[in-house]
Amino acid sequence: MRVDAIYEGGRFVTMDPARPRAHRVGVLGGRIVGFDEELEGLGAARTVDLGGACAVPGFNDAHHHLSMRGRRLRALDLRSHLVTTLDALYAAVARAADALPRDAWVHAGGYDQNKIGAHPLAERLDEVTGGRPIWIEHVSGHMGVANTEAFARAGFPGRDGVPDVEGGHVVRGPDGRPAGLLQERAMPLVRGAFEPLPVAEIEANIAEASRVALSEGLTSATEPGIGTIDGLGNSPLDLHAFQRARESGALGVRMTLMPYVTALHAVAGEDGLRALDLGLRSGFGDEWLRIGPVKILTDGSLIGRSAAMTCCYAGEDDNTGFMLFDPQELAPLLVGAHRAGWQVAAHAIGDAAVDHVLDVYEQAQREYPRSDTRHRIEHFAVADDRQVARAAALGVVAVPQGRFITELGDGMRTALGPGRSEHCYRMRSLLDAGMVLPGSSDAPVVDGAPLLGIHDMVNRRTRSGQDLAPGERITAEHALRAYTHGSAYAVREEHRKGTLAVGALADFTVLSDDLLAVDPAGIAGIDVLATVVGGELAYERSAG
Repeated sequence: MRVDAIYEGGRFVTMDPARPRAHRVGVLGGRIVGFDEELEGLGAARTVDLGGACAVPGFNDAHHHLSMRGRRLRALDLRSHLVTTLDALYAAVARAADALPRDAWVHAGGYDQNKIGAHPLAERLDEVTGGRPIWIEHVSGHMGVANTEAFARAGFPGRDGVPDVEGGHVVRGPDGRPAGLLQERAMPLVRGAFEPLPVAEIEANIAEASRVALSEGLTSATEPGIGTIDGLGNSPLDLHAFQRARESGALGVRMTLMPYVTALHAVAGEDGLRALDLGLRSGFGDEWLRIGPVKILTDGSLIGRSAAMTCCYAGEDDNTGFMLFDPQELAPLLVGAHRAGWQVAAHAIGDAAVDHVLDVYEQAQREYPRSDTRHRIEHFAVADDRQVARAAALGVVAVPQGRFITELGDGMRTALGPGRSEHCYRMRSLLDAGMVLPGSSDAPVVDGAPLLGIHDMVNRRTRSGQDLAPGERITAEHALRAYTHGSAYAVREEHRKGTLAVGALADFTVLSDDLLAVDPAGIAGIDVLATVVGGELAYERSAG
């Protein structure tokens, strides 16, 4: 027998209890066919010596906006490590605008008002954009800022006549006109002026983000929200763009795509069902590109203080955030998707939103029982012990983000206050309750590198050095399992990825050190040396 490749001289951490470690891996047809002594006497078309490096199952991000990440990578970067003040933001916008044609849009993203002091204002942006329209996406993706020309392109000249939007918020100045900031379901008021994006642009965004993801050791990811522009997504042709990227070779990462809930529709003759045409639903596709859960945003963001809370935000006696969908509107959408066989993934950050989603999941199971639904709650950001136990009893998969702790943790602590912060982005409690924990980043909200996420899951320290719910720290092994097996489980793919075992996909990441052996404080300093997808070397760090 002759195999396609043998990778030898490695220190493989398989995450398979039947064979926890290995030194040689054989690959045939993109899958693992044997280890170590099982490969004796076999020939190989290629033999790759890993030189003693450590290798782990390919990292899998359970919540990663790949196409949005590419969009941000190709736009003006206003993240706080590059732009530290509001004046610096305006200066960066001025430089970017000056380099563009007179009628071109300026696209920017990544700012955080918690770190630069305030949100940008339309009038100040007017001064630095030279008559060009600008849209600045907040780091969270849950709000954005437009200038006067952008409002005009959207049909609101002079920022006049802009309506209020249910499930969103238009921040207004003393004269009643928008100040520039649009939150949640108000964002399409302006985004509709430049969306849907052309398919070629979506493809280019996918290609750029895929290139970066492979360099970070990512072999699989789940994109939450495609196919619409009223919640998440780039275009009704998002799936087509991903298919084209796959066909051209631009998409090197295996993707599970979540249609946004408003892409589903009622079905004639099937009262209450919510479906895509042809009855397509979760699970359709292949090992490279498949349809996953249906995604819905139920509330806002924590650092934007728009997530729906049971108690007011610290220092704001009149703000508990808000729901994007009224609970009476939420139930038929999610129960209808459940009836049609969908796995459901509901974004719920505030504890009030978490309760509403759990209520609907209970209702769906009570009225239309299904086994092993694995309905998800994306973020599950603020949850007490009762809510953790309730989620575990329902078989819910909670999907928290580790990297939020460093990059957004100080803002979250400020928004919640010291007491509620202990219930913020829980991880140890989920494992203790018997839940399967995935690993995820929510990139481009924060850096998408899995090793940074693993570092934060283990260490749980904010940028300023403060502990954030230190009782929720987990071990490096638990964090690695989350970013491999856990994320595969979250989309029903644990049978073919997440561990290195015979018959599994030959996806693995080669590291400069053993993340299970290094000091926890040093995990973020580990480098990705190579990324292998389907037995093929998809990324290799240059010698320089």
